Amino acid sequence: MIFKQLFDTKSSTYTYIIASDKGREALIIDPVIEHTNEYIKILEELELKLVKVIDTHIHADHITGLNELNKRTNCTRVMGENSKSEVIDLKIKDNEKINIENIQLKAIYTPGHTDCSYSYLMNDRIFTGDTLLINGTGRTDFQNGSSYDAYDSLFNKLLKLPEKTLVFPAHDYNGKKYSTIENERNNNPRLQVNSKEEYADIMNNLKLANPKMMDIAVPANVKGLTLDQI
Repeated sequence: MIFKQLFDTKSSTYTYIIASDKGREALIIDPVIEHTNEYIKILEELELKLVKVIDTHIHADHITGLNELNKRTNCTRVMGENSKSEVIDLKIKDNEKINIENIQLKAIYTPGHTDCSYSYLMNDRIFTGDTLLINGTGRTDFQNGSSYDAYDSLFNKLLKLPEKTLVFPAHDYNGKKYSTIENERNNNPRLQVNSKEEYADIMNNLKLANPKMMDIAVPANVKGLTLDQI
């Protein structure tokens, strides 16, 4: 399997390029628009055909590369059915499967960080977007976020996956590339709570500043701007 994890230093975003082998169909999860040429170069070097591109949610800290990749490769743009994006080609439901050549992902609706947050399960790994981070969890104070929804997504969905399941988030701010469900369950400080009320109390008192690009990124990602429009 081809599995490439790429990093945007400006927004600390992880992007994933996945294919079953060289010369096969590929998909990309959470691309950043400024790195489009890098993604295209990797696809060409590995003779991959990009057929699907997925955003785990409407991002607030960068402009997605979803639409630029669609413009350049005619790939299918995929998001969950709760997404407010106006340019999605395929809106998927909870538990629905996403298929490319010899690769299958299952969508899991995991709201809380935003109301359109989805995670994607692929065999031994889960792409958690901003719902579950490494030693953290996604903030819940904008884009119709909800600490109670996040608690449900975390404790009743993600943490019930097999403990050895690898966790690949959309962001990390400390240089960590992946974790496991077991490690997060046992060591993530935000998950050492006994109730949804206790979790909500933590999340509702973070007092974080808004992402610097939020006022630009959110409307751009809803409208589907490409490089020639920003």
